[in-house]
Formats: sequence, structure tokens, C-alpha cells
Amino acid sequence: MSGGAGRAAGSGGVGGGAEQAPGTGDMGRTAERAADTGGVHGGAGRAAGSGDVREGAEGTPGTGGAPGELPRVLGVVGLGAVGSALVRRAALAGYDVVVLDPRPDAAVRLDGLVRDTAPTGRLRPTDDYAEFASADVVVEAVPERREAKTEVLRTLDRVCPPATVLATTASALSLTGLATASGRPGRVVGLHLALPTAEVAEVGRTVVADTAAVERVSDLARALGLDPVTVGDRAGLVSASLLFGYLNHAVALYDQGVVGRDDIDAAMRYGCGLPLGPLELLDVIGADTACDVLTALADRLDEPALRPARRLRHMALAGLLGRKSGRGFYDYPARPAGTGADAGPDAVRPLPVRRAGVVGTGTMAAGIAEVLARNGIPTLLVGRSDERAKTAWEAVAASTGRAVRRGRMTEADQSALLGRLEPGSDLDRLADCDLVVEAVAEDLAVKKPLFARLGALCGPDTLLATTTSSLPVIECGLASGRPRDVIGLHFFNPAPLMKLVEVIPSLETAPHHLAAARELCRRIGKHPVQCLDRPGFVVNALLFPYLNGAVRLAESHYASTDAIDQVMKGGCGFPLGPFELLDVIGLDVSLSIQEVLHTADRHPASAPAPLLGHLVAAGRVGRKAGAGFRVYG
Repeated sequence: MSGGAGRAAGSGGVGGGAEQAPGTGDMGRTAERAADTGGVHGGAGRAAGSGDVREGAEGTPGTGGAPGELPRVLGVVGLGAVGSALVRRAALAGYDVVVLDPRPDAAVRLDGLVRDTAPTGRLRPTDDYAEFASADVVVEAVPERREAKTEVLRTLDRVCPPATVLATTASALSLTGLATASGRPGRVVGLHLALPTAEVAEVGRTVVADTAAVERVSDLARALGLDPVTVGDRAGLVSASLLFGYLNHAVALYDQGVVGRDDIDAAMRYGCGLPLGPLELLDVIGADTACDVLTALADRLDEPALRPARRLRHMALAGLLGRKSGRGFYDYPARPAGTGADAGPDAVRPLPVRRAGVVGTGTMAAGIAEVLARNGIPTLLVGRSDERAKTAWEAVAASTGRAVRRGRMTEADQSALLGRLEPGSDLDRLADCDLVVEAVAEDLAVKKPLFARLGALCGPDTLLATTTSSLPVIECGLASGRPRDVIGLHFFNPAPLMKLVEVIPSLETAPHHLAAARELCRRIGKHPVQCLDRPGFVVNALLFPYLNGAVRLAESHYASTDAIDQVMKGGCGFPLGPFELLDVIGLDVSLSIQEVLHTADRHPASAPAPLLGHLVAAGRVGRKAGAGFRVYG
């Protein structure tokens, strides 16, 4: 069911781009920059050399200016990842940048910024807040703690002229509370970057903020090469409220032993097309920063689920902060060898798969059959009737035909593939298969009788696999009467293109069958990710709460669907915004998966957003119906 999620995310769009490897497009390159620089450099280079930026920076320093004029002097307090990114962008854009950071390593960070921005950069380090009096805008970029931010803003209020605008990078704290505490509530505006590499800045506007101050910060963002999105004062704004819950949930799954470290990151990169997995991304953000943001969100929203996961708290206490400390979930600069949860089962000698069967005639069944036959495995494609099986075979012929026309397959290879794929309706012919993959409707009432039949007719060494995306594998195993022979193989749609396969052994699955499943994935060019038999497995367990949260955010009228999509794509590096992705997956499919997740935990926060149900009831289920969150012509 979630296969459509993988296809949309991996493709970076709806059209034929799915054939690109996930993470290799622009988003992938953005992530590589973040990884190479420790999350500081980002897209600052985009501002450098931009004619409109340099021309716009010719205003009079220290005057406050009228809306639309760009200041030439910018102040920044704090040289963390985001503060450093802003300093670099501003220096490359031709600003005089006054920088203050009292931490011991600030001089080293500043030296690096001076080297990176020479010769265009004009950086002025200082330990005296009075130096900020000449700046039109001063950005407070200290850690997400109310006391620290309040102290900085109050100090700036004392030394800066009344016209100076103070911008805070806070995302989880109350902007109104910080503005009021500063002494100049009308001149305090939020300026939040979800990541140092963000291309979108959320400009947070309080109910007491001056329009001119908001416009000045928006103009500053544009001058730094960022697209400003104006949002209200809400815990987490858009990006943090969606991103950090997802990241914390990923740490919790890892901490609970649901999935290994490397596997959880691979699942989200290959399954959703994200440039970085959640644990990789946390190493860029920093465990301490993540804990600060999550703690502030949990306090402000009174949501215990947002309390930092145990492992994240302990890492912050131990100084395992990620790239900036040299060690976090991974070690830096060298990533350690090994595959975490991937190592164990492969020590067991797997049985070879010489002949396979696929039961089902839908898109997923045809795609899996194509993958198996493409990789030299004779495959039976079994449907409820000969006609339906023939239709599925013709779908494979059409798919491979497109590959031939695009030069990705020869006609001889296509002919050989189709010769290895035999359609039919006789289940008994599966008795001689080494592997049988069930790819029928996502309904236990349909799957269990089929497994009972397969358990009775297949040979004693046959591996039986279910492609369920959210249902318990153990139930299919028990229905077969031979649970040791049953495993979950969750392919993502389109199966010929998507690299990820979630491998889900139940509590009863035999070790040699687990090894055989993993070996099969590698043989057919897929990346196996092993996880426990639990609702949502890995990708759906992380993806759908994030999507559901985005719908709740929209139905609260805090931000439009377009704005939320823009923030998550440009601010967090997601290849598709949540509403674009929901429309591609299908709102009916998404609602069904979210209902399964909610049934498992019964937590109010996991209940499907009402707006999702309303759209499904109205028949607006996404692109396949011509309308979902958007209308498609």
C-alpha cells in the first residue's frame, strides 16, 4: 500500500523521474554539501555573486531603512550551525557582518568562515554588544533555550537604536514571549532555517510585530538567497513541528530494537527518496540542538511523545553530538564498517531460489514478477483467471517495452525476460516453486485463505512471502500452518525502479528463510532493510505520522498546503511536500494505513486527521481521481 509513497518520493516528482536513483538529484547534492561541511555551508554559495543581491545591498547602514531597502550591516549572535550558515551567506552577499559568540571554539569557527568568504566577505568579530548598534538587523542564533535567547534579546534592546530589527532563530519557543521579554515587542521577528542547508526561511510574525519589521526580515532572507515564507507564532512553526517528531520517532524505533541504525537510514533514503536518513540528519543537526527543540516543543504543546528519546538524551549528556563533536550515531570523518542489524542472518546458509511464483495481478504483482524474471528467475504469474493473469503479463510487456524504447534494455533481453514469465490461474503449479510471493489485496480476509492454500500445496522447503505494508506477518504465517516458512517482503512501487525492500521476519520465521530472503533481495538488485513485525514496519511507521501531522497543520488554518509543501521541500530537503506526496499515494490508501497505526497504539495523536477522512468520503482521493488536496486537470 505504501508503495506509492516510495515511488513519489523516490522520483522527486510524478513524471518518469522515478528512474533516477533516490537521493541523486538536487536534493541529494544538497545533502552531500551538508555532510561534507558538517551542516554549516548549505546553499550560501547561491547568494554569492548574485547581481540582484549585491545591488540591493547598497543601502545606508544603521538607519533602519524603509521596507524594501536592504541593510549593509548585519549582526549575528551565535556561531552554531544555523548562525554560521547565515554569516556565510551574508558575507558572500556583500554585507558587513558583526559576529559575537562567547564560546571557546568560536574563534576556530570564525577563522573557517573568514577563509570561506574571502575576498568578498567582511566579517567583524566582537565581544562587545555595543558593536551591534550599527546594524539594521541583528539575528539571535543561540541555542533553543528561553533563558539564553531572552538574555541576548534584552541586551540587544539596550544597545541597539529603536529602529533596529531583532530576528530570533527560535522555532519551538513562543515568539511572542521572546518579543515581549526583549523590551521591543514590535521589532522582534522570527527567522528560522530548518537546516543550515535550507533554501527556505520561515519568517515568524507575532500579533504585535510591526509590518515594516516583518518585511525587513523577509527582504533580508531574499538577499541571502532564501525564499521567505511568513508564518504565525506556533510551536514548531511548520518545519520543526513536522520534522522533529519524525526524527524523535526514528530514534525511538532504533532504541527499541525495531530496526538497526544503518537500516533505518537506508529505509528512508531508498523508500522515500530523502537525501539523508533520520539518524544521519540528527548527526548534522546535533543531539544537543535536537534535545533542546524537542523539550521546548513538548513543554509548549504538552505532548509527552515529543520528549527526547532516551538514546538522544544520553547522547547529548555524553557529548556525542554528531558531526560537530566527531561522533554521534556515526563516527566522523570515517563511517564505521558493518551493517548493524544486517550482519546476523547472513551467517546462515540460504537455500537458492531457482523458480518463483507471484500470486496477484495488480501493479505490485506485475512489478515484482518483472523484477524476478529480469534477474534470470523463471516466474509463474498466477491470477484468479487466465485473462487477468494475461493482462498482468501484458503490463510487464508494456513496461519492458518502454525500457527498450529508452535504451535501457535490448529487444533480446526483453524477449528473454518475457519468456521466463508464464501467466496462468492454476495455483497448484506453484508446488514446485522455491519462492511464492503473495501480492493480493491488503486485507487479511483475502490473504489468510490464500496462505492456508499455499501452506498445503507448496513443498516443505518453499519460502512463502507476503507483500503487506502494514498487516501482521505472523497472521499470514499462522494461517499457512507453517509459520517458520513465511516472511514479509515489502516492495515499494514501482517495484522495478525502487531499490528498497523491507524484510520482515515474524517471531516464527526460520533463520535460513530470513537469510534466503535477504540474499534474494541482493540478487535482484534491491537493498534489504530488516525490521520487526510491527505496524507500519519502518517506512510507513515514520512517514505516515509525519503526513498526518501535516494534514492537521493545514486543517488548523495555520498555513496553506502550498506553504507547508514549500517549507518541507526547500527547508528540509524533502523531494516532495507532504500534500504532493499524499495525492500521489492516494488519500484512501493513506487513511487506511493511518487507521492501522492508530489501532496499534490508540494514541490520540495518531488518529487520522478529520480532513483526510472528509476528502476520502467526498471521493477526492488524489491524482488517480483527478482531485485530492489539489485538483488535477
